[in-house]
Amino acid sequence: MLNNQYRIAILTSSDKCSRGEREDKSAEVIREIATTHGYKIVSYKVLPDEQILLEEELKKLCDEEKVDLVLTTGGTGFSQRDCMPEATLNVSQKLAYGIPEALRQHSISITKKAMLSRSVAGIREKTLIINLPGSPKAVREHLEYLMDDVLIHALDIITDKANECAHNEFV
Repeated sequence: MLNNQYRIAILTSSDKCSRGEREDKSAEVIREIATTHGYKIVSYKVLPDEQILLEEELKKLCDEEKVDLVLTTGGTGFSQRDCMPEATLNVSQKLAYGIPEALRQHSISITKKAMLSRSVAGIREKTLIINLPGSPKAVREHLEYLMDDVLIHALDIITDKANECAHNEFV
């Protein structure tokens, strides 16, 4: 389903990418899949694994740029410097528990290493923030699973484009 109405920001958390030591292939995958589904990429930034910097950028994207969706990549593992979930939790006003649970459940059917993901999802004002892994392969698997009418419905609700969540589907 194409959706031209929603604006996406991509935020990469990576010391190596921020120093130019590694190409940000995960963000390329996000860009490819999101644009294929009709989303508009309006912001892209790479920051080092520094929680304060990540929090400041998330706040800017939500409060000033007012993007509809922030897709983060990287910083969700067990490394000492991984801090994207903590940054997301600190700026979120509500948590969206089901999104990372569903992504982990889907991913664990592909690899047991998915249980090591610390990804979270949250809402700040009218912006949904979803943490994705740093691996391009895992990002592709997550987004191919996530990019459907459920995500559009979530964004419709958050942005006040839908005001009715109860449907008569089972009547």
